[in-house]
Amino acid sequence: MPRAIFALFLLALAAWAANIKLYLKDGTFHLVREYKVEAGNVSFYSVERSEWEDIPLDLVDMKRTEAEQASRREQQEEESKAVAEEQKARREMRAEISKIPQDPGVYYLESGAVKVMPVAESKIHNNKGRNVLKVLSPIPVVTGKATIELDGEHSKNVLTNPEQEFYIQLSAEERFGIIKLTPEKGVRVVEKLTIIPVTKEIVEEPIQVQIFTKQMTQDGLYKIWPMKPISPGEYAVVQFTTGKANMQIWDFSLAANGRE
Repeated sequence: MPRAIFALFLLALAAWAANIKLYLKDGTFHLVREYKVEAGNVSFYSVERSEWEDIPLDLVDMKRTEAEQASRREQQEEESKAVAEEQKARREMRAEISKIPQDPGVYYLESGAVKVMPVAESKIHNNKGRNVLKVLSPIPVVTGKATIELDGEHSKNVLTNPEQEFYIQLSAEERFGIIKLTPEKGVRVVEKLTIIPVTKEIVEEPIQVQIFTKQMTQDGLYKIWPMKPISPGEYAVVQFTTGKANMQIWDFSLAANGRE
């Protein structure tokens, strides 16, 4: 909420709270700016007539009048608190966004400092061997089974927080998330692929981690983190288009017991 609108909102609340319903015992009321009880009468400033008037106290339902005033004060305090909290959250979000580079990639914060995750070089492994995949380039179409792999059984990027938050600035309007990698001899399998004969359709089988997603800006910056703490192992933040096998991969290891 812009500051000017916030100020107008507070003024509207103040004006709303300034008017009081002075209830009478017959069920009607006077809309008043203020009132005071003195010498068996209630003196009040009439909003309708813009002047002070008096009415006998025994005609006024003071219990109902005071109860409604208390309720309105409580409501005003709650609404003011909600607006203040929203303003605080927006300021904190702007400060958070300002720390993240605008270049496409994946980042995380550590002790308040931004860390850049390097993009991994992946390979396609099929019955004709392994070939290096180029970022955003489809795989060579070969009918049958294949896997996308990373060299090495463990990532060099070691993290210790099982609820680590990541920021991903997309390079294109694509899907993204966190997946679990499968270590095998000398490699980590990113996902299994099946290439359908004739149609050459690619069926991908990544092991996805359920995540929360928060859009930070309109130009493709998102914050993501696991819905549940992840167990130690090999993982990656990924960006991809389903059926294209053009996955961009930012790999990491989660260390056991907070140790490498």
